[in-house]
Amino acid sequence: MEIHTVTEGATEFTCNAYLLAGDAPALVDAGTMPGVADVIAEHVDDLEAVYLTHQHGDHVGELDAVLDRFDADLYAYGDHPRRTGGLEDGQAVDLSGDSYEVVYTPGHADDHVSFVGADRVFSGDVVVYNDGAFNDGSFGRTDYPGQSRERLIGSIETILSRLPETVSGLYAGHGDVYRAAPSERGDSVRTVIERALKRAERREPKYPDE
Repeated sequence: MEIHTVTEGATEFTCNAYLLAGDAPALVDAGTMPGVADVIAEHVDDLEAVYLTHQHGDHVGELDAVLDRFDADLYAYGDHPRRTGGLEDGQAVDLSGDSYEVVYTPGHADDHVSFVGADRVFSGDVVVYNDGAFNDGSFGRTDYPGQSRERLIGSIETILSRLPETVSGLYAGHGDVYRAAPSERGDSVRTVIERALKRAERREPKYPDE
């Protein structure tokens, strides 16, 4: 199965929106890049479903355009007027032919979930590989109203406790996709997430202006 970052090359601030182009194409987050629906159409003829990690503006700005173009189902943890199905912690979902566990991961957002599979994890904004603050294991910001560093730390711990040892890809909401090297020369995805956890546990501001 091919996975395309359909917001790659955007000139405006957006999340990474991932298209899983299998037998039943699915999209993880929609992003804010104008024309993202056209990019999706370059890879697939139809889109079965959109799964949201959370509903911050940079993840849902083009959601209506995508849903209107493809008449896809929408799955989200939080309420949404176009939601056709909810997501619950521990639920198994099928993303384009592969099974993932829904893991409730609040802290950056109250409605945040991650999708943990045997080969990869879609972590949204809870944990990322690089984002300008750290380049080899970072965490979502928690300095805005309603966010919580303590809850985010607990969420990263939850991901680690439910992460299969076979996971080799970290697909985060921002920054680069991290794929573990098929040898001992590179860090595993677990090592990257553990490094992010240690940095979050310092409870220091992530950015100097926080």
